[in-house]
Amino acid sequence: MLHHLMIGTWTPPGAIYTVAFDGEKLTLTLVKKSVIAHDESISWMSLDHTKKNLYGASMKTFTSYAVKGATDIVHQASHPVAGHPLAASKDTNTRAIFLLAAKKAPYCVYGNPFYDYAGYGNVFSVDENGAMKENIQNYEYAPNSGIHGMVFDPTETYLYSADLRANKIWTHKKDSETGRLTLVGSIDAPDPGDHPRWVEMHPSGAYLYVLMEAGNRLGIYVVDEHTHIPVFTHITYPLIPPGLTPKKMYRSDVVFLHRSNEYLFATSRANASNLTGYIAAFKLGPAGNVERQICLNPTPTSGGHSNAVSPCDFSDEWLALTDDQEGFVEVYRWKEEFLARVAHLDIKDPGFGMNAIWYD
Repeated sequence: MLHHLMIGTWTPPGAIYTVAFDGEKLTLTLVKKSVIAHDESISWMSLDHTKKNLYGASMKTFTSYAVKGATDIVHQASHPVAGHPLAASKDTNTRAIFLLAAKKAPYCVYGNPFYDYAGYGNVFSVDENGAMKENIQNYEYAPNSGIHGMVFDPTETYLYSADLRANKIWTHKKDSETGRLTLVGSIDAPDPGDHPRWVEMHPSGAYLYVLMEAGNRLGIYVVDEHTHIPVFTHITYPLIPPGLTPKKMYRSDVVFLHRSNEYLFATSRANASNLTGYIAAFKLGPAGNVERQICLNPTPTSGGHSNAVSPCDFSDEWLALTDDQEGFVEVYRWKEEFLARVAHLDIKDPGFGMNAIWYD
């Protein structure tokens, strides 16, 4: 019943935190703080399909680490943010913000810069051990793009990107031999003030869920079987309670499927430390349609930069939530469509509390 999670930080100094969750005693414990390069703090991390490699969006670089065990994490490679010639410069605010590891061969890693000079996605090959090897492609979005989240379709043939800054959703096709991408098309978000931040896809491949950061709503899309471009259904669900004004005081964060794919979880953050963010849960039909919104519960704080929910990938029972306003990680039990906070751990290091990934 002992499970390990790994968590990064928004700001330097760089470290990867391994925490243990005891599912019987309902406790969270810091097991190890793995110190990494000072300027390569990881704002978003992901494990590969074998859970033997960890990839990080690490300020001005995309990084990879060999994971030999929950507390044995060894640096393999660092690659500078690429695309625009000014992206990797220490004098610009461009930073690596997100990456996605392919689960099907070729096992490339797809990274997104953010803020200025972020109009290119970066594709990295991996070696026989899974270490990031080479920047093989810098594919173009738009000059004003800022991609913050991506997801593959179930076959890993099509990649969908949420473009917060250009207010678009992009579709690219992955080459099954090389892993490189070609543009299929893009569509504008329903409202100029939506700013898509995150995307999640149902295993049926029929539904794409698009979280709008500024719109503070979840947009439901169906995927055209012929073009593979998402089509807005005009169905949305709120990610903050009605009547909260101004809306600019809130910004929605992430959306993820439950392990069994029966439920969907999404979060929002507040822009002031004296307000709370929210966590929402949705019941899904077999094809991925949203049947109903179950709850919209306040989180302990604003959430800071994170308030990222991470459903467990080997049980339907547990979800982790991270916070970098106060610096903590929590675990919630999901049972009979109720959320209960069962464990809490404070880690007061600078920037602590970005996304949590379940290792075992």
